Amino acid sequence: MAEKKLQAGVDDVEAKETWERLQQDPGSVLIDVRTQAEWAFVGVPDLSLAGKEPVFLEWQHFPQGEANPSFASQLASMLDAKAAGREAGLFFICRSGGRSRKAAEVMAAAGYRGCHNVAGGFEGPLDNAAHRGLVAGWKVAGLPWKQR
Repeated sequence: MAEKKLQAGVDDVEAKETWERLQQDPGSVLIDVRTQAEWAFVGVPDLSLAGKEPVFLEWQHFPQGEANPSFASQLASMLDAKAAGREAGLFFICRSGGRSRKAAEVMAAAGYRGCHNVAGGFEGPLDNAAHRGLVAGWKVAGLPWKQR
């Protein structure tokens, strides 16, 4: 299990480990905090093989980049609708892991005890040629995804 404990009770979990845990734990949830534009143009994780759908909620609104001031309350409502309690495994994903870490920390501070950040995010960090999708992340790990 490749995890690393970090601040605010949130750990980083590699994409493949996240996928395994989502498949094994029926109560676990993947929360994609990217923007609508990213979901539409870059693609989204496909959890159909695990019998699930990701939760989609922007951490920042596109195109302004302003933070979603209602993120915690909106996500709490969405999790309630899925019957995901405060002990559920919540896996937060964004493009490369920065926004999802912040979102996971906010939810951990709100009392959710199973918050995890997907290390490398969906596309991973920039490579030496300033391209994404070649170094790390969900796509590079060969995990299921689709265009939305």
